[in-house]
Amino acid sequence: MSLDVHAQIDRGNFELDVSLDVAAGEVLAVLGPNGSGKSTLLRAIAGLLALDGGRIALDGELLDDPTANIFVQPEQRSVGMVFQDYLLFPHLDAVENVAFGLRARGTSKAVARAGAEEWLERFGLRELRSSRPGELSGGQAQRVALARALISEPRVLLLDEPLAALDAGARTDVRRDLRRYLANFGGARVLVTHDPIDAYALADRVAVVEHGRVVQVGTLAAVTAHPRSRFVADMLGVNLVSGIVTGQVLETADGAHIVVTDAQPGPSFAAIRPQAITIARDPSSSSARNSWPCVVGDIDRLGERVRVTLHGQLPMIAEVTVGAVELLGLRQGESVVASVKATDIRTYPV
Repeated sequence: MSLDVHAQIDRGNFELDVSLDVAAGEVLAVLGPNGSGKSTLLRAIAGLLALDGGRIALDGELLDDPTANIFVQPEQRSVGMVFQDYLLFPHLDAVENVAFGLRARGTSKAVARAGAEEWLERFGLRELRSSRPGELSGGQAQRVALARALISEPRVLLLDEPLAALDAGARTDVRRDLRRYLANFGGARVLVTHDPIDAYALADRVAVVEHGRVVQVGTLAAVTAHPRSRFVADMLGVNLVSGIVTGQVLETADGAHIVVTDAQPGPSFAAIRPQAITIARDPSSSSARNSWPCVVGDIDRLGERVRVTLHGQLPMIAEVTVGAVELLGLRQGESVVASVKATDIRTYPV
């Protein structure tokens, strides 16, 4: 099963021209700033916007092809969508909101309600079946919206900024739950986000969209290591690692130790900005609590900044000035020491 998209949409002052493919069981994260066309792309896949050019096909079946005069209505597409603000009907309780996913496709009220009860049970929301959206927390509302999208057993699941409406405290728990739900969905999944943390935690590949065009596609590690524009470097300019926190130390699966602050014990992500990493020849030249021996890999100049790939037990990307590179005389294959202050590392429970 595969989703193949070439979406061309002309809105006068904005043009979208994006080509993507997503395989069954794959999560593709579409990253980009506000106004880049991410949500427009999702709405086109869902059938909420008609293409002006290009085509959208699911398992070879055309869903939208203007040249062939083909347009499959949203309710006839095997596509489920979770909107950024969830768009639950405020006058309906949780059961009726979830049942709407089937009712919109012509299912009888009794069958739709029975299916909704089952999905609420799966998502641990049985006790909230009679609650209306205004009585739900952000995480509960998201689960109701996800159940509504999945109740029709779609082959494609679209998620538009699913964590953006949540406060920072709830986002970690909901991200963990969402990762579990996505793992149990066998179809193609497309996640729109502006947060590389979400992409790292949830996606297999990322596609970066800028000004209505795809500027880069690949794994987050590959895209971060070799950004093709200043915009991509700024947006994805973060080293993300995972491990187990004990005390104030995070240990990765490869045995690297990272001293952190204000971290909760247990599985965690650590985010290190490339700009926070210093590179030196002498291990004693830094007072930072974190220092790791590394070998210099690629050296890529972007304007007045240089991104340096560092190989070792803790692979990283550092971003330094051109002057620093010249002063150190950095060359590929050379041994250096990378350092970062514990206070410059952000941690997020898994």
